[in-house]
Formats: sequence, C-alpha cells, structure tokens
Amino acid sequence: MISDRKLEHLRLCLHSDVEYHKKTGLEDVELVHRALPEVDLGDIDLSCSLLGKEMDAPLIITAITGGHPESQDVNRKLARAAAHHGIGMGLGSQRAGIENPELAATYTVAREEAPEALLLGNIGTAQLDLAPAAMDMMALDALAVHLNPLQEAIQPEGDLDARGYLDRIRETAQSLEVPLMVKETGAGIRSEEAHLLEQAGVAALDVAGAGGTSWAAVEAYRSQEKGMGELFWDWGIPTAACTVEVVNTVTIPVISSGGIRSGLDAAKALALGASAVGIALPALKACYQGEETLDSYLERFLQELKVAMFLVGASNLEDLRKADLVIRGYTREWLSQRGYETQHYARRSWL
Repeated sequence: MISDRKLEHLRLCLHSDVEYHKKTGLEDVELVHRALPEVDLGDIDLSCSLLGKEMDAPLIITAITGGHPESQDVNRKLARAAAHHGIGMGLGSQRAGIENPELAATYTVAREEAPEALLLGNIGTAQLDLAPAAMDMMALDALAVHLNPLQEAIQPEGDLDARGYLDRIRETAQSLEVPLMVKETGAGIRSEEAHLLEQAGVAALDVAGAGGTSWAAVEAYRSQEKGMGELFWDWGIPTAACTVEVVNTVTIPVISSGGIRSGLDAAKALALGASAVGIALPALKACYQGEETLDSYLERFLQELKVAMFLVGASNLEDLRKADLVIRGYTREWLSQRGYETQHYARRSWL
C-alpha cells in the first residue's frame, strides 16, 4: 500500500496542479543593485560546507521519492546530477524500503551513483523507531526527520496523533551517530518550533515554506472528499517569512526551500541568511524529461545565482549574506506583526 502511494504521489506531482496558489514571499524581497560591483563574474565562488560535507554550491535536491520500482530510476538520475554538480540530495521517506527490503534498492541507488555527495536520509516523525534501520540501509551524511501535519490531516490514511514528537526527536538526536536534521514538507516552520528543535539537539533545519508543492493539494486528489484538501490548499507560512524567522532564531544551518524556482530565488533566500536552498518539483519534472534536461536546468539555476551575486558585488556566499536588500509588501507585514521589523537587518531597508 505504501509503495502504491509513493507512485501515486509521483504521478500527481508530475501531471496535476499541486502547487500553492499563494506565493513564496520572495517576490517581496529585492536585492539592491550595485552599479560598481567590483567583482569578476568568472571568479564567483559558490562552494560551501554543510553538515560536515564540502559542496560545490549551496543547493540540495530535497526529498522526492523512493519506495516504488519506478522511483529507482528517478533517484538514479537525481543522484548522478547531484554528483556532477557537486550539490546535495535528499531521499524520500525510507519507511517503504525498511518494511519491504525488496524496495531498498530504490534508495541505495542514490549512494551508488553519488558516493561523495551530501546524502540525506529521511524518516517520518511517527516512525522514528525506524531511524537505526534507515541508517543501516546505506552510508548517509545525515538523517532528515520530516514534519507533515498538514499532509497527515488531509491524507486518507493519515496519522493524526502528533503527541510526543519533540521528545522523540530529542531522543533520536542524542542517540544517532550522524547529524539529525528536521524538515517540514511545505507548510513552513515558525521561530518558536525552530528554537525548540535546536534545543532538542537538531543539527539543521529545512523550513520548506509555503509557495511550492502543496501536499494538501496532492492529498485532495487522492481523497474521496476533496473539500478538506481544497480548503487547506494554501495553508502555511510563506517561504521568505519562515526563512527570516528561523534564521534569526537559531544558530544551526537553515535550508530554505518551498517554491525556490530559480537562481535569483536562491540568491534572495541566501541573502536572507539561509545556509543553502532546496528544490524538488522542478528537478523532478526535469528528470522525467531526461538527464540532459535535468543537467541543463541545474546548470542554468547555478548560473542565475552567480549573476545575481555579481549584480550585488558578492564574490562568495559570505558576501551575499551581507548584501543590501529591501523587503516590502505582504512579507514585510507578516514579519512586522511577528516582531521581526528590524532585527539583524541594520544595513537593510524595509519599505
């Protein structure tokens, strides 16, 4: 049943309208142009270190799939692309491969194809007892625990008891031999939970804000009663807002994902303070068009990021995080009401 659900999710994401109708908030963020950038575009350095792994660029193909025979070829192609571009990759929930060892190859193919890449495992909070088995499946650089209360609430077979999740995460972080990362699945993380998760020993956070794939939308297609999914289609914290909230709350690395569609989006998220950005749906769609299309998409994405950095005079990621920016509109209003009007933005303008 889980394997069939994985395939259903893949096909719905590929062929149906599953994206948020509301935006990420990154359209409210503008990097301030420098007419004298004093930077050589050809010398711009995208390299970074994340969770103890050196990367050629601050980009992760975040958790997409695994657990169905069709997903093996998807993970193979995604892993090859990650290896080629020196970026990271996340696996879909490993539960299916743990409960059915015949499906383990749909996950392990990623490490086979990308032996040196940052590879993130994945397990649900409700299945944290399976964390050791997820680690035994292959060599992982970190294990991501995904939070998906919105999806569970809409999903026909959803787990609706979310009690004790923080304690389970704390226990797993203390016992795990690799870093434990926590990621949302598209509805965002607010500052209060980010603080609690850092205190629990989590090594990194992926905010996965609203603006990309809506899992309420995905589950609406699967449910006989579509009304609930349609009602909560746009539920969540926009990506730009939760990136600012979390970056200004924790000291651990923050990955900004959720509707990141271009290198310019990435530059904005990194300028807001993220350590890296994540993409999923665009990589999945490019993957199904072929490895050449996927490589071209990633190459263009990284070139767009470099151009944005050039235009603000940033020769590396540290410079980009110091770039002047303006935040306006709905995102400014959100942050103002949440108490983030001026915090940590002494050099930046708020209109």
